[in-house]
Amino acid sequence: MSTEAVLPARWQELFGEPAAMRLASADAPGGGGGEDLAHSGGPWSKAAVAAGELRITTAEGLGKMAAAHEGVEAGTAGLSATAALAAVRASWEKRVAAVRDECGSVQSALRNVAREIGEIDENNRLKFSYLVTHQDASK
Repeated sequence: MSTEAVLPARWQELFGEPAAMRLASADAPGGGGGEDLAHSGGPWSKAAVAAGELRITTAEGLGKMAAAHEGVEAGTAGLSATAALAAVRASWEKRVAAVRDECGSVQSALRNVAREIGEIDENNRLKFSYLVTHQDASK
C-alpha cells in the first residue's frame, strides 16, 4: 500500500507507512484469515460453565455443612461454644449462599454475552460473504 496517495507528505514523514487493517477470518470462508480483531463466544461460554460449576459446588457445600451440624446443638447443650458455633455457621451460610446466588447471576450474563457474540459473528460472516459474492460477480 503506497502512503503517497493516502497520507499527505508531512504526515507520511511523521507516521511512515500506515498499518494495514484486516478483519479476522474475512479472507476465506470458515476462518484462517489471521488473528486481527478476532473474538468468539468460546471464552465467555467457558466462563459461564465455570460459574455454573461453582454455583453447584457451593450449593453442595451448604448441604454438607447443614448435614455436618445436625445434632450438634443437642450434643453440646450448655456449652458456650455452641452459641458461637451457631453464629459462625449462620455467617458462613449467608456468605456461601451469596456466592452461590452471584454465580447463578454471572452464569446467566456470561451465556447472554456468548450468544450475542455468536450472533454478531454470524451476521458479520453473512455480510462479508455477500460482499465477496457480489464483488466476484462484478469482475
